[in-house]
Amino acid sequence: MDKDTGTITVLMERLEKQRLPRILALKDKVDNGEPLNETNLDFLEKVFSDAKYVMPLLIKHPEYQSLAMKILALYKEITEKALQLERNSS
Repeated sequence: MDKDTGTITVLMERLEKQRLPRILALKDKVDNGEPLNETNLDFLEKVFSDAKYVMPLLIKHPEYQSLAMKILALYKEITEKALQLERNSS
C-alpha cells in the first residue's frame, strides 16, 4: 500500500462530505445573484490555502489531477461570479 493512500482517503472523504456540498451551495448562491458573505469568503480562502499541501500529492498521483482540475474550475467560476456581483452592487 502506498504511503499516500491514507492521506488521499482523508482528503477524498473531506471533499465528499464537507467541501463539495458547501461549494455547490456557494455556486447556487452566486448563480441566484446572491453575494458571498465573510464566512463564505473565509471558506474559499482556506480551500485555496490548503491547495498548496495537495499539489505534491497530485504530482505523485496524476490519476487525481482531472478531479482536482474540475474542482478548481468550480471554485474559479464561483469566485468570478461573486466578484462580478460585488462590482455590480457598487
